[in-house]
Formats: sequence, structure tokens, C-alpha cells
Amino acid sequence: MRLSLIACMCLISITACKTKQQIVGDFSKEAQAIEAVMKMQEIAWSEGDIEKFMTGYWKSEKLSFGGKRGFTYGYDNVLYNYKRGYPTKEVMGSLTFEIIDIFPINDSAAYLLGKYMLEAKDSDSSGYFTLVWRKIDGEWKIVSDHTSG
Repeated sequence: MRLSLIACMCLISITACKTKQQIVGDFSKEAQAIEAVMKMQEIAWSEGDIEKFMTGYWKSEKLSFGGKRGFTYGYDNVLYNYKRGYPTKEVMGSLTFEIIDIFPINDSAAYLLGKYMLEAKDSDSSGYFTLVWRKIDGEWKIVSDHTSG
């Protein structure tokens, strides 16, 4: 009986590991899709287009954004804060991201660690961020953003 239990546990462990490897192994196309969204955001920001930049975010009241002033909830509130903090293209400057790593949670969720660099007219800044991504209606969207700089 004890041997059967050990054999069963080993089989479950092997199956779980294989499934995780399959998810991670098959995630490269999904990671490329996430990277493409971030590239679009870099370009939109650098062109002064906050509305387009925000298309990378989940348009929901459940969207969360954490920063130095605490957490903001809801797409409209995050958009408002961006527009208030960056009212002109000159203030927005040029944005670049460095993706440090993307960790799949499953085939439709991931979190990403990265660094941003912002070159602006009055000052440059940089910092780190953690993004939680979900595939919603076939598109990758940021559902939670925690940025520190």
C-alpha cells in the first residue's frame, strides 16, 4: 500500500512537471506578443499619444496601478493620472523599456519584470516595474502595474 502511494505521488509529480514545462516551452509566442504590446507603448509614449499608450492596459475598473503615491484603481483613473502628470509631448519625453524577464503563470497569464528609462526635456528618470498580464479576448493586456522610480 505504501509503495503504491509513493508510486502515485511520483506519477503526479512527473505529470505536473511535464505540464509546467509544456506551458513554459510553448510560451515563447505569447512572450513575443507581450513584447510587441510594450514596443507599441514605447512608440506611442514617445509620440505623445497617451490614449494609444493606454491601449496596452485592461479597460476595466479592476485595473490597478501602484506607484510612489499608492494605488490607483480603474482604467479611467490611471489614464487621468497619466494625463495630469504628463500634459505635453515635451514633458512625456522618450520612453524605453528593458524587459528583464517574463514568467508565465499559465497559458493566458504572466508577470513581467522590467526597467524603464524616460528621457524628458526637464529631467530624465528611470525605475523598475512589475506587470501582471492577462490574455483577454485574444489580446494581452496589463491588469496590474507596480512601478517605482
